[in-house]
Amino acid sequence: MGNERSFLEKKAFVVGSGRYHLFGFSVPGDGFAANCPAGHLDSDASLDNVARPHFRAEPPAANRNPSLPRRSSSQLSRSPYNNRPGATSRTSSTSLLASPNDSTASLPGTARPANGLGIRQASGQRSRPAVVPDPLQVLNGIIRKEQQQQKDVPQLSGAWPDELVESIDFGTMSLEEFVAKPDPPPTRTSASRDANRQTVKQFEQERDKFQELHTSIAGCDDVSKSVEIYLNDFSNELGAVSAEIETLQTRSTQLNAMLENRRNVERLLGPAVEEISISPKAVRTIAEGPMDENWVRALNEIDTRTTSIEAKAASSTGFKAIEDIRPLLINVKDKAIERIRDYLVSQIRAMRSPNINAQIIQQQRLLKFKDLFSYLSKIHPKLASEISKAYVNTMRWYYTSNFTRYLQALDKIKVYPSDQNEVLGGDPRTHRTGNILPGGRAGSAAHDPFSLGRRIDMLRSGNTQALSSYLAEEDSSYHGIEVPFRNYNIALVDNVSAEYSFLTEFFSAMTFHQISRMAVEIFEPSFALGSNLTRKLIENTTDSLGVLMCVRLNQHSAFELQRRKVPVADSYVNGINMQLWPRFQVIMDLHGESLKRVASNAGRSAVSALSIAGGDDLKNSSAPHFLTQRFGQLMHGILVLSSDAGDDEPVSNSLARLSSEFDTLLAKLSRNGTDAKRRERFLFNNYTLILTIISDTQGKLALERRQHLDEMLKNCSKR
Repeated sequence: MGNERSFLEKKAFVVGSGRYHLFGFSVPGDGFAANCPAGHLDSDASLDNVARPHFRAEPPAANRNPSLPRRSSSQLSRSPYNNRPGATSRTSSTSLLASPNDSTASLPGTARPANGLGIRQASGQRSRPAVVPDPLQVLNGIIRKEQQQQKDVPQLSGAWPDELVESIDFGTMSLEEFVAKPDPPPTRTSASRDANRQTVKQFEQERDKFQELHTSIAGCDDVSKSVEIYLNDFSNELGAVSAEIETLQTRSTQLNAMLENRRNVERLLGPAVEEISISPKAVRTIAEGPMDENWVRALNEIDTRTTSIEAKAASSTGFKAIEDIRPLLINVKDKAIERIRDYLVSQIRAMRSPNINAQIIQQQRLLKFKDLFSYLSKIHPKLASEISKAYVNTMRWYYTSNFTRYLQALDKIKVYPSDQNEVLGGDPRTHRTGNILPGGRAGSAAHDPFSLGRRIDMLRSGNTQALSSYLAEEDSSYHGIEVPFRNYNIALVDNVSAEYSFLTEFFSAMTFHQISRMAVEIFEPSFALGSNLTRKLIENTTDSLGVLMCVRLNQHSAFELQRRKVPVADSYVNGINMQLWPRFQVIMDLHGESLKRVASNAGRSAVSALSIAGGDDLKNSSAPHFLTQRFGQLMHGILVLSSDAGDDEPVSNSLARLSSEFDTLLAKLSRNGTDAKRRERFLFNNYTLILTIISDTQGKLALERRQHLDEMLKNCSKR
């Protein structure tokens, strides 16, 4: 047999219901250690020195040596010898050497199998049979045979290496008998030796892999240790954090309790503290801030707090905090009064500047801060009274100077000059030659004092704007007395309304009578200027229509003041009426007296009457007299201006007297005719002309005049 040796590695396999172990081998002498584990064979060792394997049957679990480790099914499944049908994995013989189950090093030196079979270790070389079959072939035969007999044995993973797969023929012997049978002398072929050498060589080649695996496992152990240390530290830190969390929870509970207590206290004390506290921002704004809306709001806040604190101080429930804050309130009030005084005085002084529009200052700088004067009048009434007097004096000067300049501009408007002969019975020749206007135009052609004409448009137009000073100075045309009267009174009414509205809003802390006295005192010089203008316009005029138009314009001013609810100009309007109405009656009386003079001259001689008639022969003509045309136009103008007149006006009586005088005149003129029918025709034509002229008039007074003329026509027909 030589020094050939068979390679056998211990593996476990299952045959039927029993388990068999292939134990290691003893090496007598050749440098192999007894019970050498698989995978640790020296590549230089001779394979011939490997001992022949011995087989033993594993005893039952109860009779096993407790010192032997129990092999699990997982270990069997990882064995490279578990070559089952259908397995595809193939391993080399090197894996047999590297298996952790390939060595008997785990068995104690004194352990022996139950059947007495074991591994004999000797210092010398034991005798071997001459012919020994290849152990791999034997195992392969056993496994194949058992696989055929036991189909229900669990299939083990793994595959046999091709060079180790050999069949073992047990014949009719059992495993114990087969093991006890003398081994035939091993026959080693060159192929087997080559396979063994290849296995050893492959193991040598893969040794670095195993070493690298060992190093990786060691590194994993180090990492596991560091992870363990980290986890221990983390656990300790978690414990510390948990303790801190518990502390924080306890602290949070305490803070919540303190917060709830504070809320309860604040709920009870908050309103009381709020009532007696003053915002530092409000105090700073009062002392240093600009005069704007924020300053007014801060002042209102201080005023509210002051009222509340003073009320609490006066009551019996006052407390010490009020006494502490009262000096501060006094200082803040004094500072507020000082700043209000300075601001109002500066604005009043600004109104005295030349060419300043006081209404801009009133609207933008005073009305926006009207609460300042209200606060001042409540805190310091004496100072408020002095400021109001300063304002009255300033505005009195302001309106007086402005209306004086405006009146000077209106004086430049050219008004038709008055003439005492511009009456119904005036001499026409004197009227034509005496009333020559500058520029060469005849007065009768430019102005007819008995005809209303387009003068009524001033009352009917919706223009409520006064003529500006510039336009009044540049106007070169002639106008009636109603033009300057209207423009001055419109400007006066507008300014009185605006000023009175400002006074009632800014000085709201004062009473109604105080504000009215202030307004009257402010406009007293302006009212005097208006009265003087009216007197100047009407004192020498005989323009009854112009005076009556001034009356209507004055009434419109009164209605506008009533609509605007401005009663302070009522005395001025009444004073103007007291100037206009008497003058109107005087002019109507002048017309009546002139008719009387004509009637007296007509009765004296027909020549005088003919001179009045302009050369008409009353004895030979029944045409209307030219005085009838005048009278009709004058009556028409008066009726148009009196369409809305009331019964209390003197127009009706004055017009009735004038009509009576005219009827007397017509009766005297009709007596100069030689024929009765011609006299009747003369009266009929004159009354018909008058009735035709006033036919488009309306109102109660016009109806009365038409009824009177109808009666006169009926009387003429009866004659």
